[in-house]
Amino acid sequence: KGAFIVILGQSGSGKTTLLRKLKGALAPAGESQGEILFYGVPLNKVSQRDQAEKIGYVLQNPDNQIVTDKVWHELAFGMESLGYDQETIRLRVAEMASFFGIQSWFHKSVQELSGGQKQILNLASVMALQPEVLILDEPTSQLDPIAASDFLAMIEKIHREIGVTVLLSEHRLDEVMAMGD
Repeated sequence: KGAFIVILGQSGSGKTTLLRKLKGALAPAGESQGEILFYGVPLNKVSQRDQAEKIGYVLQNPDNQIVTDKVWHELAFGMESLGYDQETIRLRVAEMASFFGIQSWFHKSVQELSGGQKQILNLASVMALQPEVLILDEPTSQLDPIAASDFLAMIEKIHREIGVTVLLSEHRLDEVMAMGD
């Protein structure tokens, strides 16, 4: 709990497959061996709701994760899908907009955002559910160097200030190795 794990390996070595196995809804089909435990409970016994809330996941391509039209809709989407009350949704959306510094694009269309902004929006949307584990599968692979550095700094801030367990697969090893335990 609270660790920052960096997962590395050559292209095609199974990093994405491993990370997807840690989030039941994203697990690839096929035969598996072994067991994945989440707080001592086999992952396949953890409810989909608990997995959705407690295990956050950010994909490689920012466009593959966005499902709504407006920034504020995207921030609220996960909580709305899980039936949170409006007061909680408004509070957490405001907290995430402030924490991530995205107030200036709060009412924008997601189509107006850069790749880096979309990836920060994905991260903020995941964090609105207050997960205990944050899984990131090469989240900067589609970003330019400046946006990638900003995104990785945000991950480090989340880990440091919120204490979320982080599992990160990343190809920018020079930047992330110092962040990991």
